[in-house]
Amino acid sequence: MSVTITTNLELMSDYLWTYGISVVGALATLIVGYLVSGWLNRLIDRAMHKARRIDPVFHHLPGKIVRVVILIFTLIAVLNRFGVETTSLIALLGAVGLAIGLALQGTLSNVAAGVMILIFRPFKIGDAVQLDGQIYIIDAQGFFICKGHLPEGPVVFIPNSKIWGQTIVNLSVTDQDIRRIDESYAISYGDNLNAALAILSQIAMDEPRILTNPAPLIKVESLGDNSVNILFRVWTARTDWWDTKLDLIQHCKESLEQGGCTIPFPQRVVHAFQKDDQKKST
Repeated sequence: MSVTITTNLELMSDYLWTYGISVVGALATLIVGYLVSGWLNRLIDRAMHKARRIDPVFHHLPGKIVRVVILIFTLIAVLNRFGVETTSLIALLGAVGLAIGLALQGTLSNVAAGVMILIFRPFKIGDAVQLDGQIYIIDAQGFFICKGHLPEGPVVFIPNSKIWGQTIVNLSVTDQDIRRIDESYAISYGDNLNAALAILSQIAMDEPRILTNPAPLIKVESLGDNSVNILFRVWTARTDWWDTKLDLIQHCKESLEQGGCTIPFPQRVVHAFQKDDQKKST
């Protein structure tokens, strides 16, 4: 009886020793993995906050991704210590990830597009952006959508994949921070062409918002069916572009009329012919 008890105690001692080491190792692995994941998360967060070009909404994403990945590998390592076949578990996780990816294909494409927008920064909050011929003011950037509004007020939500999949024109950023104004003014064929050119040139010289470099270009653009068309091309600061454009349209129109030029309306001349047999019958 004593021999049996001794044998059982020895077996229990061996089990406790074997599994005790495994439990201690698993706990140590869990603690180390948890501490390392948290430390890397904080380290990456601090680095992301120092990157001024990256929008604040994306600051916490890389750190959280790294932490989740480390915790997953830590859990797999713990299971491996207890003899669990982790190869099949990894394959199962891969299959589940693939199924989730296929189910969320559209959503993931928005996330991928959001990451590309984050990296290349084609616009920032407050910029006016032209997408597919429509102008939007960007109010917020997110992982899946960008929130904005139209110039006339209505709020819009734009999926990131729709933004990144087309040409983006950022109207708030221009080369050398200047922008060109192109207008065409029509005068009648009977008007004094040189006088009209002089009037428009004087307007360009007197307007303080018009830049001298690049120099204004005011020349005859084309000979239309009913008018002589004059190109009025000037440059202004980007922030002055809209107000200057509207003011110039009114000023140029009034100055041309005061200088004796007329802005012609489309007209058509109709000639009526009478047949010879109709003339004889009358």
